[in-house]
Amino acid sequence: MDLSEAGRELKNAVQSKKLAILVGECEVKYWGRAASRLPRGKRLLLVKGGDNSLSIHQNTKIRPVNYMMDAVISCAEKDGALLIRAEKRKPAEKIEVVFHSLEHFKAFEMEGKNDLRLFGSEKELSDSLAENLSFIEPGLKPVKREGILRKGIVDILAEDKDNNIVVIEVKRRQADFNAVTQLARYVEHVRKIKDRKIRGMLIAPAITETALEMLKSLGFEFFNLEFEISNPKAKIKGLEKRQPTINEFLK
Repeated sequence: MDLSEAGRELKNAVQSKKLAILVGECEVKYWGRAASRLPRGKRLLLVKGGDNSLSIHQNTKIRPVNYMMDAVISCAEKDGALLIRAEKRKPAEKIEVVFHSLEHFKAFEMEGKNDLRLFGSEKELSDSLAENLSFIEPGLKPVKREGILRKGIVDILAEDKDNNIVVIEVKRRQADFNAVTQLARYVEHVRKIKDRKIRGMLIAPAITETALEMLKSLGFEFFNLEFEISNPKAKIKGLEKRQPTINEFLK
C-alpha cells in the first residue's frame, strides 16, 4: 500500500476509534523510563482506537516487544517514510514507529464491550460453597459472603455447630504464604470485634508445604477443594446437596 494513503487511512481510523493493523518493514524507537531501539525489520503494528493503544509484534512470543496505552497517537510522512508516534505526558513516554514499506493495512469497526465471563473465579467458588457449607463440615452455616473488614474482604463468614465464627478464605489456585497471612489478618480483625471463638479456614485445590506449616502453627485449618472448569460455570466435586441460602438462614 502507498504510505501516503496508509497515513490518511490511519488518521481516520484513530479518529473513528477503529482497530488498525499494519504489516511492513519498520524501525522502532522508545524514550521514557529507559530507552530502546528495534532495527529495521518486518513487524506487525496494532493501533486500537478503543483504548488509544499501540503495540508492536514480531513473529515470536505472545506479548508485544513494545507497547503504550492511553496515548496520543499521530502519524505523518517523513523523508519518504510513514512516521507513527504514540506519546504520554505522565509519565513522559514516546514511541516512534517508522514504516519504510507496507505490505498490509486494514482498519476495522470493533465493539468495545467488555463482556468476557470468567468461570471458576474465587467469587464463583465462594458463592457455590456458601450454598452448601455442610459439604465442608456438618453444621457449618453461612452468615455473610464477602464481608467487608478494615483489612480487606472476607470471602465467607460462617458459624459452626458450636456457634463459633469461622473466617473462610477461598483460593482458586495453590495457596501460598500470602494466602495464610491474608487469612491471619482477617481472623485477627474479627477477634477484635467479636467476643466469641474465631476459627480460620483456608480452602484451595492445594497448598505449599511452608504455607501449610504456617497455617497449622496459627491453629488454622485447610480444606482441599477440587473443582472442574466448564461452561457456563465451575463445578465443585462432591458438592451435591443444597442447604438453605444465606437469606433463608438469616430469616
